Amino acid sequence: MRLSCTTKLISCLMFLAVLMAACQAKPAEPAQTAVSPAATAAPAITLPADKGKLFAGSGACAVCHTSMVDKGGQDVSNDSLWRSTMLANAARDPYWLATVRSEVDQHPALQETIEKKCATCHMPMAETTALAEGEKAEILDAGFLSVEHPLHPLAMDGVSCTLCHQVEPDNFGRAESFSGGYLVDTTRPVGERLAYGPYVIGEAQATVMKSVSGYQPLLGEHLAQSEMCGACHDLLTPYVDREGQVAGEFGEQMIYSEWLNSAYKERKSCQDCHMPLGQGGVQLSTTGGPKRSPFYQHIFVGGNAFMGRILQANGEALGVTASAEHFEATIARVVQQMSIQTVVMLVNKVRLEGQTLLGEVAIQNQVGHKFPAGFPSRRVWLHIVVKDAAGQVVFESGAVGPDGRITGNDNDDDPTRYEPHYAVLSTPDQVQIYEGIMFDSDGQVTTTLLRGAVYGKDNRLLPVGFDVKKASKDTAVMGEAAQDKNFSAGGDLLQLELDLGQAQGPLTLLVELFYQSIGYRWSQNLMLQQNGEAQLWAQYYASVPNLPLLAASVEVQVK
Repeated sequence: MRLSCTTKLISCLMFLAVLMAACQAKPAEPAQTAVSPAATAAPAITLPADKGKLFAGSGACAVCHTSMVDKGGQDVSNDSLWRSTMLANAARDPYWLATVRSEVDQHPALQETIEKKCATCHMPMAETTALAEGEKAEILDAGFLSVEHPLHPLAMDGVSCTLCHQVEPDNFGRAESFSGGYLVDTTRPVGERLAYGPYVIGEAQATVMKSVSGYQPLLGEHLAQSEMCGACHDLLTPYVDREGQVAGEFGEQMIYSEWLNSAYKERKSCQDCHMPLGQGGVQLSTTGGPKRSPFYQHIFVGGNAFMGRILQANGEALGVTASAEHFEATIARVVQQMSIQTVVMLVNKVRLEGQTLLGEVAIQNQVGHKFPAGFPSRRVWLHIVVKDAAGQVVFESGAVGPDGRITGNDNDDDPTRYEPHYAVLSTPDQVQIYEGIMFDSDGQVTTTLLRGAVYGKDNRLLPVGFDVKKASKDTAVMGEAAQDKNFSAGGDLLQLELDLGQAQGPLTLLVELFYQSIGYRWSQNLMLQQNGEAQLWAQYYASVPNLPLLAASVEVQVK
């Protein structure tokens, strides 16, 4: 159907208004990657609006998709919510940057493989563009990180609008779609490229969007499928043997596969939890249009509040496009989800037999994948404290310091060792830590990704409905937990047998479950590397205490 003269006039006027706003926008400041940490966060700067043959910076979309309010009066603007997430800052993450440099320094012959693998999901617009033009996906030095590189602005925009909204569903759920195997149509010319979304857009609004951004909106219901997220969150990486030869692949993170082998595949998608719905209908654009419902908020809430704090505290040095207030809101969402929606913990059958405190700690995983999930630096553990009648500590396991070290954890004390899984916890030097511990091809503990061949320990809490018998080698339970009958789908049941010596009651038992996104050993090993990125990471790590998030807490009085 052709546009009427009135509709054409309205479209032209809306286009001119948006174009004027775009012309007045301040250009994005280049991200800096080789400067010392700043003491305070910089205010938000304009999102990059650079346009290439395949992609446009987030600023090209934010011109219209802003000032969005839901029925409850909350700001649900895509740009406001997204810009302080880990997706937006995937290319600025200083821990990731130091890891890329470290892996390349240790395995220089594999630099091209390493940089392509890492850029695929951390700098996806730049990586896809480079490959389409027959060039290499280079990150370091004169690569995408350099302000002189023509793809630098798109690289630093992280996992952005025109990447996700151009992904095709053709290979969803197949092995080739994982490890960054998402498909983007690189054949459509500029001005005719499609941008998938969850709604059918009217012709007048579609004309405005195409005129302003160069992208034609099209209904794409596949954006709500978990397979969309699985493209990067099922990640197989190559590993090398002691001679430096590639010897196989390792499931570094298998979040989608964990979800697929759980009861959640019939209940909730990734987006249901990580992009929760706004209240009621939301008008999507400043150019008008009907209110749309359901509206998935672009908050992409995860668990990495520690990195959020680092980005917030060192915003100017890291070139972030979010304000301190943006980061504070994102961190608050992380804390809320971790403390309310992640686990349920019960402490049962607590009693004294002589001077021994007996009881059970039951942890029920409430998320649709292992907890903790994703990158293997993440860990969850129990902090157990018993105090006597005078308030003096008579037993403690799992205390943590401001540097992130867990007292009594073998791996924090010695990089060659690790804390086993416990069915029964009885002494202060035992700490129940739910984590993945990588072994190299020689069976030695490692935090070097290119040496990680298998998880020697993987007792991360399983989701409800997880079928251990059907689990692949990359999602299986490993180590002592595999023989613990009380460790099963949905959580763990830990027995307590605590010798309290001559302690006088009544006693107070406090059990806390803590979460940490970057474990102490992972950070310490990285800071030992002699390169600029590792040393900068050491400064950033020191700028914010690596204190864990509290996922659950139970206090019991024992007489």
